[in-house]
Amino acid sequence: MPSSETDKNVKIRNNIVTAFIEYQGKLLILRRSQKVKTMKGKWAGVSGYIETPERPLTQAIKEIQEETGLTSEKIKVLGEGKPMESPDNMRPDNITWVVHPFYFHASTNMINLDWEHDGYEWINPKEIENYDTVPRLKEALERVYPRSSVANNGEK
Repeated sequence: MPSSETDKNVKIRNNIVTAFIEYQGKLLILRRSQKVKTMKGKWAGVSGYIETPERPLTQAIKEIQEETGLTSEKIKVLGEGKPMESPDNMRPDNITWVVHPFYFHASTNMINLDWEHDGYEWINPKEIENYDTVPRLKEALERVYPRSSVANNGEK
């Protein structure tokens, strides 16, 4: 059966988790390696596809362990944000990422990166706008950050 014009307009929705991890007031950001399929070299939180039938929180904990080496004993969930949509305008296949953001506290800053990342930094959360991040990372952080808005740059 030939492809129709409407087939080209079908949108793909990928549900992913993005976990932000803090330690002593600093936020962990990870630089995506050249080995990943998307967003190479961009800074991000811990992220991954939500594998059916995993719950988003369960998937976030799984991704944290895989990508940072932090076990569930070394992290504590502090918040879960409302999911947000982020259209991927860099690709021709009409993908929309549905991001489920989480905020965690870590009991250590000792990180062991897997192949998905080639660098990490612990930053002041307000510095996130100074990095070349995956789309809408700052907005995802604002949905879960427990203190004043990330956007206000310390102003009251």
